[in-house]
Amino acid sequence: MSPSTEDLVLEHLRAIRATQDKHSEDLREIKGRLGIIEMQYANLSNRLDRMGERVSRIEMRLGLIEV
Repeated sequence: MSPSTEDLVLEHLRAIRATQDKHSEDLREIKGRLGIIEMQYANLSNRLDRMGERVSRIEMRLGLIEV
């Protein structure tokens, strides 16, 4: 290969590497955000489960449902 061709190939490889590095950073950020969303969803799900139990107890105390 001629020097100009080698330089062109190296330039393209560097551009590809830079793009790949950027995508890696973006993916790390997305994974972090997804982890936060998963934790929030789990917390909300637990709260809703407890809410259902509380409503059932209230209904039983008020005699709205049979025990």
